[in-house]
Amino acid sequence: MNPPLSFADAGLPASPAVLLVDDDEVNLLLTTLALRERGFTITEASSGERALELLADWVPDIIVLDAMMPTLDGFATCRAIRAMNGFENVPVLMLTGLDDDASITRAYQAGATDFFVKATQWSLLAGRLHYLLRASRTRIELERSTAKLARAQDLARMGSFDWRRSEAGLVVSPEGLRVFGYGAQDGVSLRRLLRMVPRDERRALMRLLHDVLRQSSVLAIDVPITLYDGNRRIIHVEAEPEYNEHGHTIGYTGIVQDVTDRRAAEDRIRHLANFDALTGLPNRHQLIWRAERALEYARRGQHQFALLLIDLDRFKIINDTLGHAAGDELLMEVARRLRACVRHSDQALEGSIETAGARSHRTLEAVGRLGGDEFVALLPEVAEDRDAARVANRILEVMREPIFVSGQECFVTASVGVAIYPRDGATVADLMRNSDVAMYSVKDQGKNAAAIYGPQLAGRGREKLELETALHKAIERDEIVLHYQPKIDVRKSAMVGVEALMRWNRGGRLVPPGDFIPLAEETGLIVPLSEWALREAARQAKAWQTSRGFSDSIAVNLPSHLFSRSDLIEHIHQCVTGFGVPHRVIQLEITEDNLMKDLQDVIPSLHRLNEIGVEISIDDFGTGYSSLAYLTTLPISELKIDRSFVRDLGITPQSSAVVTAIIALARSLGLRVVAEGVETLRQMEVLHRLGCFIMQGFLFSPGKPAEDLDRWLEQMVLPRKAPWIGQVSEIDFATDAVRAASGRIHR
Repeated sequence: MNPPLSFADAGLPASPAVLLVDDDEVNLLLTTLALRERGFTITEASSGERALELLADWVPDIIVLDAMMPTLDGFATCRAIRAMNGFENVPVLMLTGLDDDASITRAYQAGATDFFVKATQWSLLAGRLHYLLRASRTRIELERSTAKLARAQDLARMGSFDWRRSEAGLVVSPEGLRVFGYGAQDGVSLRRLLRMVPRDERRALMRLLHDVLRQSSVLAIDVPITLYDGNRRIIHVEAEPEYNEHGHTIGYTGIVQDVTDRRAAEDRIRHLANFDALTGLPNRHQLIWRAERALEYARRGQHQFALLLIDLDRFKIINDTLGHAAGDELLMEVARRLRACVRHSDQALEGSIETAGARSHRTLEAVGRLGGDEFVALLPEVAEDRDAARVANRILEVMREPIFVSGQECFVTASVGVAIYPRDGATVADLMRNSDVAMYSVKDQGKNAAAIYGPQLAGRGREKLELETALHKAIERDEIVLHYQPKIDVRKSAMVGVEALMRWNRGGRLVPPGDFIPLAEETGLIVPLSEWALREAARQAKAWQTSRGFSDSIAVNLPSHLFSRSDLIEHIHQCVTGFGVPHRVIQLEITEDNLMKDLQDVIPSLHRLNEIGVEISIDDFGTGYSSLAYLTTLPISELKIDRSFVRDLGITPQSSAVVTAIIALARSLGLRVVAEGVETLRQMEVLHRLGCFIMQGFLFSPGKPAEDLDRWLEQMVLPRKAPWIGQVSEIDFATDAVRAASGRIHR
């Protein structure tokens, strides 16, 4: 007994199903027994007709047909089987006793997979069946792989091709034909495909193909084509040479792929990487790249290159007031206007200007968005400063026109700083830094202008940077001090409070507040400085309370945004309780302009401060352009007449009229009124006559350290030696005499 064949190793069924068809009962029996013994499952049919009946609802793994049978022989049966749906690829082995070429040819023509001469060599027959089954399985897997590949190529819009130098020429797979817009049955030639390439690019492509063919090199290229329906596509072509046994190139084999969508996505990614999504202008990355290329060309061509830094002056106000959507709309309109001020080019990308000719650097000219409300204009070639100044003035001019945003007319000006290579810097970083210095010099001088960088601006910028650095360290080094200027009630010739004035003792020299307070506000240092001032004022109040029974208040001037801080009340409470003084010893001053700017934000804090006993004084009163209605609703205790009105008292009637109105307003609202900036006896006399009795100014005393103020009180005020005290006495005497005379007349 022969051992059964192992089918599992070949990936075949464990017991393959065989349909055995033979009209000879003896042969049928013997063959069945032999094949079953070798692991096959046999189904018998004694005629061709019976075989077709069985196959109507069953598909075996392999069919074995006797060639010579009555009525319907094996050849006819095989043809009938091949005509049945689903039996095109089932392996059929024809058994024949006719060992002649004609029978073999006839078997193959009928659709047989192979033939076997009848014999009793059953092992050979089983081996032949095993081989056919394995070959069938391999073919099926190959067909599946081919179908999957075709499907994958279809999805990837990819196909293959072969090109031969011989008469065969170009052969393109059906998937490849679809890439070019053709059907599987369409015949195409290389010439026909080349005609799909635009005429202006076809000549360059032909030269490349000839070079590749001459050198037998690899081809990899993206080719634009126009399909016959008019659509434009990008086709990626890759091909490698094939050689004969002598090492000669006989042709090329390769793939074609429609990469139009991929190229569009790559172009989009490249655009997003190089251009601002909001304005469409070149972004920082693209600007730096262009600037570096422009500088390189300027160095090579020995000409000048200008960089203009443009900063919008009032963008933050509009953005905060109208919202970010309105801010974006404004930036888009600004970008449109700026683009029109230069020969703007969007085409200069990495690698695209090297072959554009001697004037290719001109394509680098553009306006870009650096970030936020900052823009940059690049002028790759300028003959002199006036060329850059002309563009800067053009920018200023277009920005002066109103911009309509969300239905609101807005005015946005610009500050422009200009730096020119090579004079103002040898690198892009130098030019950016120096144009920034020039731009901020414009900001410092009122904005809405342009400035070309110069060494004097650099010195000013370095001074500002050094000042900022030193100011950061000033608090740590206890260099910040408070000077105190007294408030005088001239009727009593007595001090009724003081104002704390911040000074910076830098290296033994007092830095005036005008030189460092604006910088502190710009850098945010005003917050720790103000908190320190409140603590120091509370400490000094306690010292004076202990030494001479001080019960008045110390006024501290705070920026408006500190009033909107939620921790302001708690900080003041900690300051006064820490030194054991009442809350009323701290008075807070806020300028009228700052109050009106942030009115809605500071109102809650003002009420809470009033509740704990901290008084509020309005500084520089009369200079703000606002409604006076806030005076009736806010918890204000004091108005301070601005020094600009006090200065002209006794000289212009207008100043007296304004001061009179302020005094009358304060009295009607029950508010104290203080005149600041009193420097002459004449001013004091007029104020006294108009009914303002509390004053401060250089006539009485400038701001002094606490110990100097104590000496001034002891040496000048308490002994009544100050010259203004005698003058006040004379004014009071004259006033009393006038009142007495008036009384006698009335009697």
